[in-house]
Amino acid sequence: MASPFLSKTQFIRGLQCLKSLYLFKHHPELISKISDTRETLFQSGKDVGFIARELFPNGVEIKYNGASLFNQVEKTRSAIKKGVKTLYEAAFHHDGLFVKADILTQNSGGWNLYEVKNSTSIKDFHVEDVAFQNHVMQKAGLPISKSYIVHINNQYERNGELEIENLFVVADITNEVYNLQNDIIQQIKLQREVLKGSEPIIDIGIYCNAPYECEFKEHCWRHIPEESVFSIKGRGIKAFDLYRQGIVGLQDIDREQLPLSGQNQLDCAIYKRNLVSKDALKEFLNTIWYPLYFLDFETFTEPIPLYDKTRPYQHVPFQYSLHYLTAEAAELGHSEFLAAPKTDPRKPLIEKLVSEVPEDACIIAYNATFEKSVLNSCKLWLPELQNKIDKIINNMRDVMIPFKNQDYYSWEMRGSYSIKAVLPVLVPELSYDTLKINDGEKAMSAFREMNNSDDAIKIENIRKGLLEYCEMDTYGMVKLMEKLKNITDN
Repeated sequence: MASPFLSKTQFIRGLQCLKSLYLFKHHPELISKISDTRETLFQSGKDVGFIARELFPNGVEIKYNGASLFNQVEKTRSAIKKGVKTLYEAAFHHDGLFVKADILTQNSGGWNLYEVKNSTSIKDFHVEDVAFQNHVMQKAGLPISKSYIVHINNQYERNGELEIENLFVVADITNEVYNLQNDIIQQIKLQREVLKGSEPIIDIGIYCNAPYECEFKEHCWRHIPEESVFSIKGRGIKAFDLYRQGIVGLQDIDREQLPLSGQNQLDCAIYKRNLVSKDALKEFLNTIWYPLYFLDFETFTEPIPLYDKTRPYQHVPFQYSLHYLTAEAAELGHSEFLAAPKTDPRKPLIEKLVSEVPEDACIIAYNATFEKSVLNSCKLWLPELQNKIDKIINNMRDVMIPFKNQDYYSWEMRGSYSIKAVLPVLVPELSYDTLKINDGEKAMSAFREMNNSDDAIKIENIRKGLLEYCEMDTYGMVKLMEKLKNITDN
C-alpha cells in the first residue's frame, strides 16, 4: 500500500490536529464555510509573498496555471538545469511528499530557502513549516545550505516609496530547522499511520482555534450544547480546565470555581434572569452631557502600508458615522463620511469630523479605547489638528462600560458585552442580520474590494452597504442610551 500523500499545507494541518488532517483527507464534506477573515488572511499572504520577491529580483516563477503537481516539479527541475539562480514557487516531490517554496536562491554552497509570512514575528509552526520543506527538498536532491523566514517588520513606517529591505525582516533559522529534522521524520510517519487507520479519537481543545480556527470545529463541537461551560466568558474563567473535569452543561458547574463575573453569568443563564444596578447606571449617565455625539469608526489594516506615516497593520480609518443630539429634547441628527476609493482617507475624514463635533460636546463610543487609538494615530500625522483631536478624545465616554461591568447583564448576552450581543437584548427591533455588511471584518473586506474595483455600480453598492452598517452602529448607541435612561427612571 502506497504511503498517503502529504502536501506542506496538509502536514501543517496535521501538526495542529491529527483529527483535522484525517477528516480533511477522508471527509472533506464536513468542512464548514471558510470565514471572510480567513479568506482575507489567505489573500494577504499571497500579496505579501509577491512583494517579498523584490528582495530577490529577476527570478523565474513556476506558475500553477492548472498544471499538475508533477508538471510543476518538472518545470522546477528544468529551470534548475538551465541555470536559473532564483526561483519563485518552486515545486518538489519525494515519496508522496510535496512542497512549494516561496523563494529559492542559489549560492556557492547550495540553495537558500526563504519562506515568506505575513505575520510580524516568527511562530513555532512557521519553523516547522520550513523544516518540512527542507526535508522534502533535501530528499529530492536539492542541497539546502540556509533556511530563512521573511516576515513583516511592524516598526517600519512608510515615507514615500516602499523600502522593501526595511519592510521585511529576514531571519536565519537554519539551526532550528536542522534540529527539527528528526521530529519532522517522526511526525510524517505518525501522520501517515493516522491516515491509513480509522478516525482518531481526539477531543476538542485549544488547538480547535490555534493557530487557526479549524474548518471542522462545527463537526467536532456538535456535542457541546448551546449553553455550556464555554458560554461563561471573561478573565479567570478556564473553560477547558472545567471541560476536562467532565463539566459540560451549565448545571454541572460549581459556581465557586468561577470568579464573581462568571458566577453572575452562570446564575443569570440558569435562572434566565438579568442583573441591573440602577445606582451604577445612574453614576455612568451622570458623566454624560449635551450636546451629545455618537461616533463609530470603520478601519482597515494592511501588512503593506499604503500611505505615508503608516506602519504595517496599523488601523487606518476610512469611514465614520455620527449621530447627534444638540439637547435632550432635540431632534436626532446624523452625519457620515466614507472615503473615495484609492485615496488616503485620513486627512479628509479627520478634517470633516473636527468641523462637525463642537468643542464642548460629549462624544459617545462603544469600546472607546479603539476610537481613541484611531484618533491618536491620526493626531501624530496631523499635528495641526492635535488640539481639536485631543478635545474629542478627552470628552469621549464609553457606553460599553456599564455592560462590561455587568451593571446591566442579561442571560441572553451569553457572556459577551459586544454591541452585537447587547443590542438585540435591549433593542430587539434593530438587527444587523438584514444588512449585507454586518460586522467590522466584512466592512474591511468590502472597502478593500471597493478600492480594487473599477466597476461603478459595484462600488456604489458597496458604499451603500458600508454606510448602512456604520450608521447602524451609532444609531444602536443612541437607542442603548435611551434604554439605560428608561431603566434608571423606572
